[in-house]
Amino acid sequence: MARTSIPSILLLLGSTLLTPPLRADVLKVGDKAPDFSVAASDGTMVRLKDYVGKGNIVLYFYPKDDTPGCTKEACGIRDAFDEFKGLNAIVLGVSFDSVESHKKFIGKYKLPFVLLADVDKKVAKAYGVATDNSRVARRVTFVIDKQGKIAYVNPRVNPATNAAELRTVLSGMTP
Repeated sequence: MARTSIPSILLLLGSTLLTPPLRADVLKVGDKAPDFSVAASDGTMVRLKDYVGKGNIVLYFYPKDDTPGCTKEACGIRDAFDEFKGLNAIVLGVSFDSVESHKKFIGKYKLPFVLLADVDKKVAKAYGVATDNSRVARRVTFVIDKQGKIAYVNPRVNPATNAAELRTVLSGMTP
C-alpha cells in the first residue's frame, strides 16, 4: 500500500475545505446562460449579452489570481489563445478578485483575455458555482454557444488540461 505524507494529506484536506461544493443548481448543458454586468480588467463593464451571437464564449471560473493552479490554467489558455480566436471563441475568466488584482495577474503572465471581477459573487452564484459563504469560486468552465445556451460544462476542471479540453470542445462547435 502506498504511503501518503502528512503534508500531502493536509494539502488535500486544505484544498477540499477551501473549495466550495457545487450547488445543486449549477447550470447544465442546454440551460440559458444568465446575463450579467461586471467590471473587467480592461476598465470596461462586461455584459454577457454584448457577446452572445458573436462567437462561442468560454466562461471559466477560478479561485484566485496568481496561485499555482489558477496560473497554470490561465497560462494554458493564454498559450492556446490564437487557436481559440481561430475557432471564433471569446474567453472570459471570472474570480472574486478585484480589477486591480486582475490587472497585475494579466501583466505578470501576459494574458491576452479579459478577467472579470465578480467581487459581489453575483455571477458565480447565477451559474451555481458559489454561495454567499464561498471564499472563492469553484473551478468550473462553461462554453456558451452563439444562441446564449450552455453548450458545455466541466465541473471538475484540471488546470493543466483545461485548454486542450476546450480546444476539442470548440473545434466541434459551429464557429
